[in-house]
Amino acid sequence: MRVALLGQSAFGEAVLRALAAAGEEVVGALCPPDREGRPPDPVKVAAAELGVPVLQFRRMRDHEAIEGFAALSADLGVMAYVTDIVPPEILGAPAHGTIQYHPSLLPLHRGPSSINWAVIHGDAETGLTVFWPDEGLDTGPVLLQRRVAIGPDDTTGSLYFDRLFPMGVEAMVEAVGLVRSGAAPRIEQDHSLATYEGWCRAEDVRIEWEMDAGELYNLVRGADPSPGAWTSLGGARVSLFRARLRPGDPAGAPGEVTGVGDGGITVAARGASLLVGRVRPEGAGKLAAADWAREAGLSAGDRLGG
Repeated sequence: MRVALLGQSAFGEAVLRALAAAGEEVVGALCPPDREGRPPDPVKVAAAELGVPVLQFRRMRDHEAIEGFAALSADLGVMAYVTDIVPPEILGAPAHGTIQYHPSLLPLHRGPSSINWAVIHGDAETGLTVFWPDEGLDTGPVLLQRRVAIGPDDTTGSLYFDRLFPMGVEAMVEAVGLVRSGAAPRIEQDHSLATYEGWCRAEDVRIEWEMDAGELYNLVRGADPSPGAWTSLGGARVSLFRARLRPGDPAGAPGEVTGVGDGGITVAARGASLLVGRVRPEGAGKLAAADWAREAGLSAGDRLGG
């Protein structure tokens, strides 16, 4: 079966390599155009190593992209992390259509930041879906799903890199096999259960220290590693990462620093304390919270968020 991959970044690369290793005939790989001063997309690098033709278009809706994709004469399109709008002319061009990976249990958490929002909302589980995309946003019929528990200390990063990424690669290869064998289902989503959230951005993850400690912790770990839940010190933003919730009555008012040590900084919240291991000060990169505290002259009794 002739497979055409549409994807980018590490996940697109991993799916491309896995399909090739599984013996699939990959007839083309579409990835974003090169950017000046930046290395080529990993999909392009992998495709060159595997001898797979590479197609790069500024917009998939452009006529040249539609014609270029159609010329591949693919039997199946495989979407592995695509951020551009893919027109129906491309989705429907392959003989068997197109399948897509999405890191949630559709119809829950449709949208581009599905892992972030599952953690922020305090969900007990999430998962992945391979589905048949249509003209809606994550609304097409389901081919297969896999479920994973969200642990009490999971972050968006741990869920994705430790589980949803490798499971997703395996699921995409499995899904292609099901299509090839004629056994791939098309299960309509229950749209009455659908939820949708847009991009998780910095303005969505500002820390309000008066909020319940559990909700605050969900916010911090749901925004880790990106975009980073943030508070302020002296009018400057600082984002918090690698946090742990410490149950028990805190030794100070919400937002008050109650301890600074090699393990990080401890901040009082409503009903518990938050131990923060790393931070990203405004205009700088991430560093150990203890190092930042020393540089900023932070000590017990200081207040964040003021």
